Amino acid sequence: MNPGPDPRLIPLVEATRAFYDKRGTGRGPSNGDELQAIRAAAKPPAPSDPPATVEVIDGAVPVRIHLPATPTAAGVLLDIHGGGFYSGSAAASDVRNRRLADTLGIVVVSVDYRLAPENPWPAAPDDCETVAMWLAGHTAARFGTDRLAVGGFSAGATLAMTTLVRLRDRGVAAFGGAVLQFGTYDLSGLTPGGRLIADEYFIEAYSGSEQDRTLPDLSPIYADPTGLPPVLIIVGEEDILLRDNLAMAARLSGAGVDVDLRVYPAAPHGFTGHATPMADAALDDLHTWLGARFHQN
Repeated sequence: MNPGPDPRLIPLVEATRAFYDKRGTGRGPSNGDELQAIRAAAKPPAPSDPPATVEVIDGAVPVRIHLPATPTAAGVLLDIHGGGFYSGSAAASDVRNRRLADTLGIVVVSVDYRLAPENPWPAAPDDCETVAMWLAGHTAARFGTDRLAVGGFSAGATLAMTTLVRLRDRGVAAFGGAVLQFGTYDLSGLTPGGRLIADEYFIEAYSGSEQDRTLPDLSPIYADPTGLPPVLIIVGEEDILLRDNLAMAARLSGAGVDVDLRVYPAAPHGFTGHATPMADAALDDLHTWLGARFHQN
């Protein structure tokens, strides 16, 4: 487990800081009205070329599928988008997922899980589990490969972790790796990392009527991670969720899981979605890590 920033990233700090000095930092909604305003102001997602194919799994959960340009696929990535559990969409990740499919020669399947607060927990993890189980049973016949991984961005990383634990508990070990980008793992506000975000509205929106936010399915920092596949954790050094990610990395390592922790200097929350040299470095690392799992002999 890598405990700190890679020295090769230091030359990228100045340009990355300059980007955020100009851009500033945003914040999430503090109530339902602000949430609706954020949704109303959201720009339409940029289309990918070629576009994704849309399907509905088990008659309930929409997914967007990106096939590689190569004749055969090296593997399949289940992508779970971010957005605080209350916003975002699989379509918003089309351009990024198209790049992944072309760069790695893989299929990317992105799930449009139900959003809070209209559909609080456990709706989102139920949808992600549905698609993960479908992939576990159909990937070989449908895509010609049995190599599966899961990736998540912010809230999507939380859901990716929950999905892996759910599948493990069902005795399903189809997924060979996970890439978790700056997830939030304690929604209870009881751990040092969790206390930093305890008053955020997204926790209330996602948790709904559930009062016990230490439930492992809601706050995966409390889950037993024994038996999970290798995990890459990507997080910025200036992310409010850094402590939460460090705690999750420690939990995984303590349970004997192969975990690769990458901390990127001058990087706030969501940095891999921004046009900075630090984001480029992190995405290159992500591609290398995933590629090693999909293309290993």
